[in-house]
Amino acid sequence: MKSRIDFKVTGRFALFTDPLTKIGGEKCSYHIPTYEALKGVAKSIYWKPTFVWVIDKVRVMRRIRTQSKSMKPLVFSGGNSLAIYTYLADVEYQVQAHFEWNPHREDLASDQDENKHWHVAKRMLEKGGRQDIFLGTRECQGYVEPCTFGEGQGEYDDYGELEYGLMFHGFDYPDETGTKGLHSRFWRPVMRDGVVAFFKPEECTIRKFVREMIPNPPSSNGLQEEGLLNELD
Repeated sequence: MKSRIDFKVTGRFALFTDPLTKIGGEKCSYHIPTYEALKGVAKSIYWKPTFVWVIDKVRVMRRIRTQSKSMKPLVFSGGNSLAIYTYLADVEYQVQAHFEWNPHREDLASDQDENKHWHVAKRMLEKGGRQDIFLGTRECQGYVEPCTFGEGQGEYDDYGELEYGLMFHGFDYPDETGTKGLHSRFWRPVMRDGVVAFFKPEECTIRKFVREMIPNPPSSNGLQEEGLLNELD
């Protein structure tokens, strides 16, 4: 598939937050990355409103370890509160992703050049991404580089099947769905020999309405500006 890229992402810490642990200000990471977090990594490598990144699967390369830290997050009423954040430590993942055209941006139909976007994405990946890479939260800096998915020895290659419970999958944004509301998606992932194959967003059957949101794309199609950026690449 010409629109597909494989990349390795590493970091000292990662925090793929479980929404249930945010109630009291505490944060605890899932043991595996979420679809939305990896989609954010792919968008930091290279993204245009012409297409949408789809994460196919992720491979856990290093043993899953957690580390807790005492934090003093700011509160809206002023001052700080005390909280414990539980991070994943020393993470490495192989990710396979591809892009698909955004059907709700018909104004950008003339920019649907698969060959161009694929080559730019590969070039940006070799440079470490167009924007900073984060693993769940901003304080968790990540680093990306090209790889071949499935190569190398992983910690869970012969581990068998491990089922997880209900987990956050991602958000349905209006500019990608054509609706006027923001929804969160949930699913039940299964890791087989270290590999988690993601459902596509439309395959997730468990959704929760978050709030109303109206898509507001720019009045111009942005092709002129994007052309300038491509010349700089």
